Amino acid sequence: MKVLQPHGWPRPKGYANGIAARGEMVFLAGVVGWDAEERFPTGLVAQFRQALENIVAILAEGGAKPEHVVRMTWYITSRDHYLAHGREIGAVYREIMGKHFPVMAVVQVVALMEAAAEIEIEVTAVIPD
Repeated sequence: MKVLQPHGWPRPKGYANGIAARGEMVFLAGVVGWDAEERFPTGLVAQFRQALENIVAILAEGGAKPEHVVRMTWYITSRDHYLAHGREIGAVYREIMGKHFPVMAVVQVVALMEAAAEIEIEVTAVIPD
C-alpha cells in the first residue's frame, strides 16, 4: 500500500489524498452503528463506535484488518453534530482503527434508510499480495 501525497501539498489530517494498493479486495456495504440485535445506541459518537466495531468484525470475516482499509465514505445526518464531536470521533477512530488513515469522504445526507441511524460507513479494503 502506498499513500499518494503530491510534493509540496500539505499533509491532510485524519485521511489520505490517495492510496495505491495491490491484493485481494474486500468491499463492505454501508455499515450503521447498531448492535447484533439491530438496536442503536444514543448519539453520534456511540453509533460511530458501534459502526467501527461492526466494520472490524466484517473485515475479519474476509481476512482483513483495519490497516487494510483503503477507502471509507461516511454518511452523516448532521454536519453540526459531527463538528461538535470531532475530538471524540477522532479518539474513537484511533482506538479502534489505529493510526491508519485511508482515503475518506464525509457526506451529510438528509436521512439514512434506518430511521434511527446517524451515521453509515462504506469501506473498501485491500489485503496485500
